Amino acid sequence: MQRQQQLTDWLNSQFPADSYTLAPAAADASFRRYFRATFADKTLIVMDAPPEHEDCRPFIHVAELFEATGVHVPHIHAQDLAQGFLLLSDLGNTTYLQALNAQTAKPLYTAACDALIQLQLGARTAELPAYDEALLRREMQLFPDWYLAKHLEITMTDAQQAKLAQVFDRILANNLAQPCVYVHRDYHSRNLMVSAPNPGVLDFQDAVFGPITYDLASLFKEAYIQWDEELVMDWLIRYWEKARKAGLPVRADFGEFYRDYEMMGVQRHLKVLGIFARLYHRDGKAGYLNDMPLVMHYLRAACVRYIDLKPLLNLLDIWQPIIEQKSK
Repeated sequence: MQRQQQLTDWLNSQFPADSYTLAPAAADASFRRYFRATFADKTLIVMDAPPEHEDCRPFIHVAELFEATGVHVPHIHAQDLAQGFLLLSDLGNTTYLQALNAQTAKPLYTAACDALIQLQLGARTAELPAYDEALLRREMQLFPDWYLAKHLEITMTDAQQAKLAQVFDRILANNLAQPCVYVHRDYHSRNLMVSAPNPGVLDFQDAVFGPITYDLASLFKEAYIQWDEELVMDWLIRYWEKARKAGLPVRADFGEFYRDYEMMGVQRHLKVLGIFARLYHRDGKAGYLNDMPLVMHYLRAACVRYIDLKPLLNLLDIWQPIIEQKSK
């Protein structure tokens, strides 16, 4: 209640002459909470990010960078870093996930890909942390640490650990060879809002400078919604053609570009399985367990396609009975 009072007092100081109502807008996997302030003539979003748990500065920095590229992100109208409050423009309350269906998918994903190209074209070096080997590897390590050891309660043999390390090295070799741009890092249907201009882009504070296919893997291999492979292939080809025309450094051969996208997706799937396990076992958030099977489906599908990933497929086959048991 004290925190709520602090937020209200701060909002009153911004609008001393205006009356408004305040209602919860959203929460995410962190300590951040969002409230919608409804005034007579407008709505605004208040971010509540307790400074002992959250640092607002990365959010502010990335918001300004992304806004400069022309991508539609919340504009920051006011800030109080000491208390952990930001006053943001309201991008609406309809996520892509809520709006996506067979009829809306093409225009929504077209808009998402166009915005991504705009973001990537505006990328500048030395503005964001590098998505380097240390970070990519640390993310993949969440898979053995949290998904295998904690969630599945698997203790790997030395031989299995060596196999997994070998595959990690192959994935990293591909990821690190890709051209680098701004990477949102969670560019998917829960963080894209149906808005004008479309889409509104949220939850970008962990952005980095890294592989060009990462956000596409987030978008089309996400944990919360699945599309037929033929549709996804069509959307990817359209992105690739537009990206090449715009001068982005994608591969000249679509097959090579698609392999980059797949290998980037595998890095992300390994990370996400680890994160979902951690959210459950450490943070008590059980809802993410329901999303694990789709992520595992993507992971296995890629492992079947590429010889470099065969050792990982063999390991997944060995662990499949335990995976199925834990999914019940």
